[in-house]
Amino acid sequence: MKRILFILALLTSMTLGAKENRWTVGGSHAVKWDTSTGSLPHSDHIEMSGLRASVVYYWGVDGQKHFSMDRHLVIPMLRTIPNNTHASWMPRCDVDFLKGMTANRRAMSLQEVRSVTIDGILNVTGQMRADGCNFELTSQFFPSTSKAAVCEKYTLRNVGDKKATVRVPAIQQVRTTNREDGSRGSYKLLARTEFEEDLKRTLEPGESMTFYCSIQAYAPVDESPEALDVEQELTLRQAFVSTVAEEQLQFSCPDKTIQTLFEMSKIRASESIFHTQNGLMHAPGGESYYAAMWCNDQAEYVNPFFPFLGYDKGIESAMTTWRCYLKLTNPDYKFVPWSIICGGDDVFGPFDRGDAAMLAYGASRFCLERGDKQTALEVWPLIEWCLEYCRRRLNEHGVVASEGDELEHRLPCGDANLCTSSLYYDALISSTYLVKELNETRLVGQLNTFNYERQAAELRRNIDKFFHATVEGYDTYRYYDGNNVLRSWICIPLTMGIYDRAEGTLEAMFSPQLWTENGMLSQSGDKIFWDRSTLYGFRGAFAAGYADKALEYLKKFSTIRLLGEHVPYVVEAWPEGGQRHLSAESGLYCRIITEGLLGFRPTGFRSFSLTPQMPTEWNNYSLNRIHACTDTPFDISVERTKGGKLAVRVTKNDKVVVSKKVKPGESFSVKM
Repeated sequence: MKRILFILALLTSMTLGAKENRWTVGGSHAVKWDTSTGSLPHSDHIEMSGLRASVVYYWGVDGQKHFSMDRHLVIPMLRTIPNNTHASWMPRCDVDFLKGMTANRRAMSLQEVRSVTIDGILNVTGQMRADGCNFELTSQFFPSTSKAAVCEKYTLRNVGDKKATVRVPAIQQVRTTNREDGSRGSYKLLARTEFEEDLKRTLEPGESMTFYCSIQAYAPVDESPEALDVEQELTLRQAFVSTVAEEQLQFSCPDKTIQTLFEMSKIRASESIFHTQNGLMHAPGGESYYAAMWCNDQAEYVNPFFPFLGYDKGIESAMTTWRCYLKLTNPDYKFVPWSIICGGDDVFGPFDRGDAAMLAYGASRFCLERGDKQTALEVWPLIEWCLEYCRRRLNEHGVVASEGDELEHRLPCGDANLCTSSLYYDALISSTYLVKELNETRLVGQLNTFNYERQAAELRRNIDKFFHATVEGYDTYRYYDGNNVLRSWICIPLTMGIYDRAEGTLEAMFSPQLWTENGMLSQSGDKIFWDRSTLYGFRGAFAAGYADKALEYLKKFSTIRLLGEHVPYVVEAWPEGGQRHLSAESGLYCRIITEGLLGFRPTGFRSFSLTPQMPTEWNNYSLNRIHACTDTPFDISVERTKGGKLAVRVTKNDKVVVSKKVKPGESFSVKM
């Protein structure tokens, strides 16, 4: 019953949206909720991940401000039977490590929450009382960075004027699964305090005590519980958060909500990487998708982001994607599967979603941004195969035929859809640059390829001829032949540099038929939305030169996602999935800035073009410690001049590489 009430409260809050912000920005990559604001009860969930464990914390504060926690763990390498896409062991644990605490032999009251802060760690601060004594309790919840465990740190401080002897009961709970349910036999879940006997401390006024707890999973047949130093695990988690949120790819702009969501999105985009028998794998998460990778989520959405960030595990996980998919290419040009699952030991995907176009798009951009010749030589055979696959799938109208798209027949998409052809177009452009780089290295002979540049130009004409249409009164695109309602994916040509129908497309995207407070509906007249298409839409709106319109709606959207009722990341979808925090979507949020606002386009291993935009209400912004197309990170600053132009400075190692004044939307090239 408790679980049902929690879900109902969560669904209501997410459906209605926030009339006023519940949360506030609490730092460069933090949000904070003071429980004196916002209605109660309030419930939410957030996912956090490490290399061997992920956890979704379902937490809540009731009408009396009492805190509750239900932990949904995911252990990707403890596989259940049948061993399929969703076969990660997912045990739940609602153990209350504070239950039975006493002060001066009197039972402690339930924790009364004062504030909740999320900064890559879930921090809860509240009050407890007993026998006239007052205490402040700070709780911290986080996953281990490298072990199949989640950790908790509790700090209790005597804030009264009376000495208190505090007792914390020792807890050790073990749950064992049936042997026949696991691919490695039975599994154990061990929830325990760090102390085996009850902990007792006498606290004078102002003194504090700290104790630690953990929940660990293992397979007894070949594993034992690991020794856990929770304080060290906290340090490692904080170091990871600091690296990706504070040190790499730093974005600064006048809007602190957008800036904070950008910084926090780097955390979620980077943490969902798991150790598998076939290497590090980035995975969507969401209590469904682990030790597995997809042509859209990983190859298309997040892999092209990691070279900007320079996160080593992200780069390594991207290489796992390309290497595993290269093994699936075949001389008969049969379509590649949607996903590689079970740590790389199996695949899934019964029909062609345009996956080869997704792979070619992501891999070609990744190789250019990575700027490493050996990497590109290794990945090139995959790109070349995918391009040829798409060429062979061109229909009589000269656009790419596919049986579906990334929504896998949730919505109709005809025999040829706008997404697949648009992705193929961009892949051809990137591959044109890539082939030139590889030919010039002289590490291989001249690549025997079709003229990708010519193919791209022809495909662009065919995209316009076949997909251009007036839909619901807007001069935009139909998503497929026979489509007569607006679809959110009409935005995708804008992200590929196709601006022929930009004006009508932008009007349609932000029209009453498509736009809601949660972004674009997947199609007009429906209630379904997927953040991924909205994130592409923002990126395309900036890139096409509609910076003011894009910023107007990005501010509203970012406020809801970061400071509303369900925080602090962008989500997958609604109503499907309950707005779970899938990881790759956070990478798409960051790409609004890198490729949309800044207009960064790789053109070589050490070259790129910039097409910077500037919203009217901003005068400056910057991106620092960019790792794409370089051997060492560099910075880009953009500032409005008195004459209305944009002063753009590219600096590396404290030296100015480029300093130009351009009109908003004017492109120029940079060689590092």
